[in-house]
Amino acid sequence: MYIPSFSTALADSAFPFNWIHDAMRLSVMYLAAFFASTSPSAIEAQSGSSSGEYLVGLGIGDVTGPVVETNMMGYASLPQTDTGLHMRQRSRAFIVADASNPSERVLFINSDICMGDTGIRRAVLSSLESLYGDLYTPANTALVGTHAHSGVGGYLENLLPQVTSLGYVNATAAAIVSGTLKAIADAHNSLVPGNLKLGNTTLLNANRNRSPSAYLANPEWERAMYEENQDTTVTVLGFENANGDAMGLLSFFPVHGTSLYENNTLVSGDNKGMAAWMYESYVEPSSMPGNNSFVAGFVQSNVGDTTPNTLGAYCESPGKPWDGQPCEFEHSTCGNRTEDCHGRGPGFHISDFESNRIIGQAQFEATRTVMEDSNMTVVSGSVKSVHVYLDMTTYTFTLPNGTLAKTCPAALGYSFAGGTTDGPGAFDFVQGDNSSQSQNPFWEVVKRFVTPAPSEEQIACHYPKPILLNSGYNHQPYDWSPGTVDVQMLRVGQFVILVIPGELTTMAGRRMRDALRVRLIAEGILDDRAYVVIAGPANTYGHYVTTREEYGVQRYEGASTIFGPATLEAYINKYSELVPYLAKNATGMPSSNAAPPEQTSKAISLQTSVVVDNPPIFKHFGDVLVDVESSTYYAGDTVAVRFVGANPRNNLRLEGTFLTVDRQMNGDWVVVRTDSHPSTTYQWNRTSKVLGTSTVDIRWTIEDGTPAGTYRITYNGDSKSLLGSISAFTGDSSTFTVG
Repeated sequence: MYIPSFSTALADSAFPFNWIHDAMRLSVMYLAAFFASTSPSAIEAQSGSSSGEYLVGLGIGDVTGPVVETNMMGYASLPQTDTGLHMRQRSRAFIVADASNPSERVLFINSDICMGDTGIRRAVLSSLESLYGDLYTPANTALVGTHAHSGVGGYLENLLPQVTSLGYVNATAAAIVSGTLKAIADAHNSLVPGNLKLGNTTLLNANRNRSPSAYLANPEWERAMYEENQDTTVTVLGFENANGDAMGLLSFFPVHGTSLYENNTLVSGDNKGMAAWMYESYVEPSSMPGNNSFVAGFVQSNVGDTTPNTLGAYCESPGKPWDGQPCEFEHSTCGNRTEDCHGRGPGFHISDFESNRIIGQAQFEATRTVMEDSNMTVVSGSVKSVHVYLDMTTYTFTLPNGTLAKTCPAALGYSFAGGTTDGPGAFDFVQGDNSSQSQNPFWEVVKRFVTPAPSEEQIACHYPKPILLNSGYNHQPYDWSPGTVDVQMLRVGQFVILVIPGELTTMAGRRMRDALRVRLIAEGILDDRAYVVIAGPANTYGHYVTTREEYGVQRYEGASTIFGPATLEAYINKYSELVPYLAKNATGMPSSNAAPPEQTSKAISLQTSVVVDNPPIFKHFGDVLVDVESSTYYAGDTVAVRFVGANPRNNLRLEGTFLTVDRQMNGDWVVVRTDSHPSTTYQWNRTSKVLGTSTVDIRWTIEDGTPAGTYRITYNGDSKSLLGSISAFTGDSSTFTVG
């Protein structure tokens, strides 16, 4: 989900910017054959060989950008500027190569970022080419975001997502690229003979459909095929070495990365980042996060209309008669406005961080159940990949009924500004606005100052979407929205990943999976063991993909289906055309549109650099301002320390930590927690912009089972002088006792 503040967009478009060019240079089908769908019971157990059919390698890298003074990506709310860190963001790389022909390989990158991006992927591929030649290519390399809404923003190449981040943030992009390359290098260098296993299970109460009124627009006979209005299958691909030892996993499950609310300002990987940490620490409890060899990737799937806020959406309108009542069903409003309609997670009565833990743990436990099941089926067969660039602004194709259909240049509808129950919009925008007449004529006038007025052809192409932002026609100072997207599929044996450049809704994902599975079988590429999953948003962010019926309702997801009502059918058609290239003996490359134009060199950035850090008079960096208590702490207690701080943008400390919790053992201090543990938080506060002073608050909530003993908290910082030099420093709390 990407929810902008439209008021911010209007204000920014009128502001007389002195654009600063910051060039990033980085070295380093509606053919739905539902009878053939794959259900959890459809995987047949097989016995496998102890030899390695594949070469497998896994790696992990830190991609955490600046954790302060930078807008966060996902809710696109200007006030949501980060102030610290809950858990670091990571990229996890998974390489599978055919042991008999290692050049046939796939590289799957699962990153704790909101979505894949064209510029990031381009930079990664460029560096890979310089390092490995033509081993990793646009065809076999996928960059998938977990869709976490609490990560660092400013890294996307198109302008519209940059509005609230005040343009492009080079530090964010550079961190993502460098950490991803580190993960890939680790995976590449650790390739060993191994095998893959496949399994699944059903997970209930870990996601919910946030647009049920749009889902109900789908045909009744189609809805009757499914028990739920959201997918509840967890699909797990397990990696093991030739000795049968588990090396890692990919777990596919659709749930938005919105467990942490829009008012959260601590950087985090949200529920999928939490699930990954839980699994990796479960396998290697003595390893620090990021230093583990077992790598667990929790992958986003057809996430479009899902939410982790499983208690439902309620009105939070103190003093109003509808306060505490469920939001209105069709438009998700409270008193005819969206602002007070908020989804509630399972830990609502405690905190959104508790909700995040619960949803993360549910995915972890479901995945562990599958991985520890001896009946997982062996994956066997060829390793193949296919990729093309597809110009979605004018793609014309034939529907199964013989009629012509086409996609449209990008445009966003009024309901886009209405937001969702995960992050409601503002003003009088609501979801479900599919009227050709604006609810407020004021916006008809104002919108023409933001993007060009849509032509009659554009209006007809997007109908019944009333166009708010005609972003596909706005190219100044550079493209506001993508026009060309990546279409990609990866195959390992009978397992096929549809890498999607956007957010498919539940039913859109079901149609696409089923259509491609049928095509794979009909073409003789795979037999009835074929298993198809969706991964996205990946490579390029093409926003949402709904069914044509859901599009007609024009809730947020339909209004954000930027290429028009035929988007899903266009993807089904193009992906289906590429199926023959997944055959064992397939050769050649499919025809492709041109790659999207490079825009990073044009990117503007209004984020100012750190000027200077100073300690208060008579103080030094790292001095303790508020110390630990002298009384004994116990499990469940929170230890809090405040230090004289410096701006953490001076040094992102990638692969490092801003804090440690140390335990005294045999006279030495041993690190037992870092800033990647969910039990710790790091929060920075600027106390004076003029003087350059700041403080850092570090907290540790003591977990059950923490050994009794003597502990301390250490702060690792870096200060900037007026002349620009950076100096590292540390500060230690007094010792304290855990009983």
